[in-house]
Amino acid sequence: MVVNPVTRIALGVEYNGALFCGWQHQPQGCGVQDALECALAQIAGHAVAVVAAGRTDTGVHATAQIVHFDVDIVRPLSAWVRGVNAFLPAGVAVLWAHVVDAQFHARFSALSRSYRYVLLNHPIRPALNAGQVGWYHAPLDVALMQEAAQHLIGEHDFSAFRAAECQAHTPIRVLTDLRVTRHNNDIVFNLTANAFLHHMVRNIVGALVYVGQGKQSPDWIAYLLQQRDRTQSAPTFAAAGLHLCHVEYDTVWQLPQGRYVCE
Repeated sequence: MVVNPVTRIALGVEYNGALFCGWQHQPQGCGVQDALECALAQIAGHAVAVVAAGRTDTGVHATAQIVHFDVDIVRPLSAWVRGVNAFLPAGVAVLWAHVVDAQFHARFSALSRSYRYVLLNHPIRPALNAGQVGWYHAPLDVALMQEAAQHLIGEHDFSAFRAAECQAHTPIRVLTDLRVTRHNNDIVFNLTANAFLHHMVRNIVGALVYVGQGKQSPDWIAYLLQQRDRTQSAPTFAAAGLHLCHVEYDTVWQLPQGRYVCE
């Protein structure tokens, strides 16, 4: 009997997090991972386990989640895109498929991750974009938020912005980019780091909103970093506006680009 060699496939995936209970597999089968593995199994003819660049929470979206999986069956790359999409529910789609070396790992090969948080700053809550954007009703001072954000750039202990249930071995992260910009009624937060702690982005957004509304000064962010105490910071902001929008890898892997960018 001829046995095909194992092939590692990388996929670019997008999904609407409002329709799932997070990325990770759940016993009730409501995770994005559950839907994707089920669809992949239809094409592979056997169970498939996928590994993702990052685990997103319930309600968090992705325009550029990267996953990998191993199969010992030969299929054209189009089967891992259009074929898999035919078995996926609305709200999740494979954007591209690419054969990679067995040394590639969607999580451990990643050099950085980028998230985008879109916050509607308007007296009236969103309707058409409900579940896609965060919302804050009172005016926010973006200049103060930009000033405060500068304290977070660099390598820090982000314990003050870490969820209590976070399982990371260390709270040390390197945040290389944090920009706060206004586009009409939307305030957009763009963040890039080597990795993120559980709820780190949403906790940063919550703290910056406190600064933007004048509840705290920009220097309060530096104080929070020094205190390393989550209980002294602002509440975790809503998941709705958060999008995983880019995962950076070495160009040696030659991964395709998605159809969306973080800007």
